Formats: sequence, structure tokens, C-alpha cells
Amino acid sequence: MARIPSDFHDLFEKRTFAHVATLLPDSAPQTTPVWVDYDSDANDLLVNTARGRRKEKNLRQDPRVAVSMTDPDDGYRYLAVRGTAELTTDGAVEHIDELAARYMGVDEYPHHGEEDGERVLVRITPESITHTG
Repeated sequence: MARIPSDFHDLFEKRTFAHVATLLPDSAPQTTPVWVDYDSDANDLLVNTARGRRKEKNLRQDPRVAVSMTDPDDGYRYLAVRGTAELTTDGAVEHIDELAARYMGVDEYPHHGEEDGERVLVRITPESITHTG
């Protein structure tokens, strides 16, 4: 298991947007821009989605995933991770509220109940990491 370098942990304290690549049923790649977080104790990237969304369906079928992000303050500093995803609903609602605080400046995610499904927490265990900057 690869570890996120400590000098890149600041990316998860900023409003850094990541792009998540998953595989469609026909094995074609599909990407989605997302809010991203990091559980340093478990060394997992965290992404939040709703049940029934394309990335959630793709990951249930094939848990392989790639994530890339660029430092919002330095476009030449980036982090890319390839790994395997595990999906759970445990803690997903609380997590989307934490992300909303960072990305939107609000205490609670404003779209609870408007989604097409329950919240899903995607835990990505890094297997390969590339970075620069």
C-alpha cells in the first residue's frame, strides 16, 4: 500500500477538486469532478456520492479507481492515486456535511433529501501514487 506523502496533506485542507476515473460496464473510462478528503489514520482518500450515481454503480461493478487533483494555489503541483474503492453508507451523511463546510462554508450539506439515493462514502486505498511540485 502506498502512502500519501505528508507534504501533500494540505491538499485535503483546501478546496481542492479531484477527478475520479471509474470504468463503465463496457470498460470505457468515465471521469467525474468531486470534492475530496483524506483519512490519514487509514491512509484512504474519501469521496462522497449518492446511491445510483454513475460512479457509484461503476465502483460496485469494478472497484478499481484513479483520482487526480491539482493544487488550487499551484497548477503545477498535483497528486494522482490509483487504488481500490470500498463503498459504505456508514458515516456518509456526516462526511458530506464536513465536506460542505470546507467547500461551501456551511454547517450542513444543503441538498439532503434531494439526491436520487442515500449518501455513500467511497474509501479509496492507494496502491500507486504519483506527484510533482
